[in-house]
Amino acid sequence: MKFKNAVLSISLLAVILCLSVAIIGRDVAAEDAKEPVLRHVVLFQFKESATPEQVKEVENAFCNLPKEIDVIQDYEWGTNVSPENHSQGFTHCFFLTFKTQADRDAYLPHPAHKAFGKLLGPYLEKVCVVDYWTKD
Repeated sequence: MKFKNAVLSISLLAVILCLSVAIIGRDVAAEDAKEPVLRHVVLFQFKESATPEQVKEVENAFCNLPKEIDVIQDYEWGTNVSPENHSQGFTHCFFLTFKTQADRDAYLPHPAHKAFGKLLGPYLEKVCVVDYWTKD
């Protein structure tokens, strides 16, 4: 009888341990889940008259924005390399990340962003901007 009770006790402890690991694992996974962030995606199509030097000046100026505007959490950019031929003339993609809508809203009228817009203006044919909240 003592042996059966010991086996039952060990079995019960094993079940409790497995449940505890599952619950703790779920809690850790929940803590590790990414908080949504606000992405700000900007696509540029330059005028045909824009020289490579002028486009480079715009690239450099945009690349400086994260250094000048502290609410930008992350930043990357690149030029179109898609073989699908659906770019509609957009050649440059800039991808900014903000923690909050208030951060993005502070970025838009920021003097450095406004100065960038003035630099860009004479060379810009079209722009497309999409903002979205990330989802898992």
